[in-house]
Amino acid sequence: MTQTALTAEPNAARTASRHHLLHSLQAVEVQRPAATVAQPAANSTPPLMSATGLFKSYRKGKHIIPVLKGVDFAIRPGEFVAIVGQSGSGKSTLLHLLGTLDEPDAGEIQFEGNRIDNLPQRARDVLRNKYFGMIFQFYHLLPELSTLENVLVPKMIGEGIARYWWKRREHARQATQLLELVGLGHRLTHRPKELSGGEMQRAAIARALVAGPQLLLADEPTGNLDRQTGADIMRLLRSLNREQNLTIIMVTHDNTIAGMADRTVRLVEGLVERVA
Repeated sequence: MTQTALTAEPNAARTASRHHLLHSLQAVEVQRPAATVAQPAANSTPPLMSATGLFKSYRKGKHIIPVLKGVDFAIRPGEFVAIVGQSGSGKSTLLHLLGTLDEPDAGEIQFEGNRIDNLPQRARDVLRNKYFGMIFQFYHLLPELSTLENVLVPKMIGEGIARYWWKRREHARQATQLLELVGLGHRLTHRPKELSGGEMQRAAIARALVAGPQLLLADEPTGNLDRQTGADIMRLLRSLNREQNLTIIMVTHDNTIAGMADRTVRLVEGLVERVA
């Protein structure tokens, strides 16, 4: 399947829609990020997403627990970057900030040169629904829905009932193509309880791709799978990255899994220690 088949609208139209989203709907100031230590200096291609000086702390009772302590990060279009570190190093927190699931205490996050960390909730919801795909360790499939219906959920949310119903056959064809792409064409009507762990993760990947996102954010996508199944999921992600030019940021604690990415960013106690 080509990249066009994964995209709900032509590239030019998506670009115009994206810039309208970032410039009009959110009405935020546009700034170019400073160079970050987590991007290779030899490549002059502008980053798709960048973060500068991210700080994040959480409160536990009377105590303030610092998690991120000034993280810089950047990823360019078509890159596959793994974020690694021990439990508590801040890697999942960083991914959640990049995906606008949470807000930093300080610092900035930019997407295509537009600041996104300070957007209103509605605008962040639109970003995640249309331009960011997300997959998680525990799949988060709805148990009462079939595999096909689970994949269609982002379309239902993003378009509303009336518009979705009008285009339901087109959306079903697209979702079916995605499920075939990830090897689940024979599981369209099965519910999550009838799927294996690897099959549920493949369904979650198809769901993350249904809106034709520019960026896929994966939080421990193999962490709940056996090694062989995890390797299969990684081969699928690598294939999507190379064949569809899909940009991927993946959090993992497994150095072997991280080695399949283009580049590794290591977090230690809330700071970037090494970039490979």
